[in-house]
Amino acid sequence: MKYVVKFLLLLLLPSAVFAASEPVSAPLPAAALTATKSFNAHAEYLKYFEEVYAQMDSHYYTDVKRSDYDRFIKAFDEKIYPSLLLEGKSNDYVRWRSAAYLVDFLKQPDDIFSRFLPPKPAEKFAQEVYGQKIDLGIEGHKEAAGFVVDFIEPRSDAYDKGLREADLIVRLDADDVTVLDESRIKEKLVPLAGAEVLIDYIDSLERKPHAIKVISREYFKQTVFLKSTGVKDIYCVDIQKFNQSTHEDFGRFIAMLEAKSPKGLVLDLRGNPGGPPLAALAISAFFLPNGETFAYFEGKNKPRSSLAIPTLPPQFHVDWPIVILVNNMTGSASELFSGIMQDRKRALVFGTSRTAGQVLLKSIFDMSDKSTIALMVARGHFPDGRPFSLDGVAPNELMPLEKNDEMVTLAAKYLFVKPQEKP
Repeated sequence: MKYVVKFLLLLLLPSAVFAASEPVSAPLPAAALTATKSFNAHAEYLKYFEEVYAQMDSHYYTDVKRSDYDRFIKAFDEKIYPSLLLEGKSNDYVRWRSAAYLVDFLKQPDDIFSRFLPPKPAEKFAQEVYGQKIDLGIEGHKEAAGFVVDFIEPRSDAYDKGLREADLIVRLDADDVTVLDESRIKEKLVPLAGAEVLIDYIDSLERKPHAIKVISREYFKQTVFLKSTGVKDIYCVDIQKFNQSTHEDFGRFIAMLEAKSPKGLVLDLRGNPGGPPLAALAISAFFLPNGETFAYFEGKNKPRSSLAIPTLPPQFHVDWPIVILVNNMTGSASELFSGIMQDRKRALVFGTSRTAGQVLLKSIFDMSDKSTIALMVARGHFPDGRPFSLDGVAPNELMPLEKNDEMVTLAAKYLFVKPQEKP
């Protein structure tokens, strides 16, 4: 499956990114084409490609061959550049799209992460990779009386100032929300960074009116949620992505569950694309012996980077039997966590397929024109030196079901009937 995904990315990523994000010039007449060449745009492109190559040569996790770069330049001169000129593309378009082709040309065939992004997509991509968001952190739906808050990000400014789930928003700035359609309300809840919005609302507990001024700011999204298993004393925690604050949310739920004396825990990592390895490392401290080596990463011309399991107070350590759910979209930090937990025999892994096979350290490098190159910079290894397979983590039990929460229920029933030995 991952090879199909890679092939689709190679075909679609450059055109999708550029078609959606960069203006396309009208076709240029022959005289304009001559003028375009006259100010030596070609030399500027080559200089930019050298910058791209230098970034990959310095930071990519394995060797980048100069001979491959030279072959790309030949293809650019003979095919890519003439074709884009005839299409009348802007200079920015030619530079950025060709740079995207260059990164695809130089990276490893099974690398589905590394890519080039122009300035606007680069900004959005960075927010997605790091799990950051810039908005008011409010989700909900419209009813006759106003806009009901269904969820509010716990690290948003609105949460800090008192807004909670089930509260009723009645005005946004000067607008009565009852006369706005739902799409317009949601637009107003996602203003530009730094914008201030006055919110009038009625709290759900005492039914009292409140007025707060909130700021659209950057925050780390909550990515940890409880799920019902339908099985007595077996609980499920759904981790949708890893970011720098995931361990805070996870710890809060673990403390809540500890009071219920669980007999087992299902960790749902299906569809979790990963995030910073340190986020997965922080979660491991709840389950694995503190202070031991969790894993290490090693890249070209870079010293080995070992990850030691953090130290937590004993009361935060849990010994519940665990099943981890995965699929082919479980990647990066989420499969690093799954693979280590499985290898240490601390959890069983159930899934519909192997994981994505992307246990690699990733980083983002800025170009001179605010574009970005996202690169894999090191490969992950088990503590004993074995590299993580690029084919992904193989489940202990393959499960063909993927409907809603059927896998959650089956995993919970397994833990109820046949609990694992405690560590």
